[in-house]
Amino acid sequence: MRRFIFGLMGLLAFVSVAHADDGLITLGSAHSVKVTVDRLENALKKKGLTVFARIDHAAGARKVDKQLRPTELLIFGNPKVGTPLMQCARTMAIDLPQKALVWEDGAGKVWLAYNDSRYLAARHHMPGCDKVLNKVSKVLGKFSRLAVSAD
Repeated sequence: MRRFIFGLMGLLAFVSVAHADDGLITLGSAHSVKVTVDRLENALKKKGLTVFARIDHAAGARKVDKQLRPTELLIFGNPKVGTPLMQCARTMAIDLPQKALVWEDGAGKVWLAYNDSRYLAARHHMPGCDKVLNKVSKVLGKFSRLAVSAD
């Protein structure tokens, strides 16, 4: 039992979740930036979501002789979900398609962040869209945890 409790504590410390006032949900990853984004991209595609772009910001920095720790942005979506959100509030289109940012910090820890659906609902004044927003939140959470988990 003691081993289980310490193992669980270690897992919770490693895969940390932070709901910050900045509207982002941030998870610690057990993988490199590339592997985390690969895992997220594969999970999204497997479920039929469209991946519109994968942007390697570190590669962009290298093109202008700058250094940046590994940092990638994945842009993805599904019109079946995005359209009802935009019907609730047209301004939601500025935050769609969805995005996930994965980066390595100065200590070598990898993080995945995405917009909190509650933050977007407040930002775009979306009363009456709770069902769709809850679905989005659940799906993003599931895919993100899958991408960062140690397996």
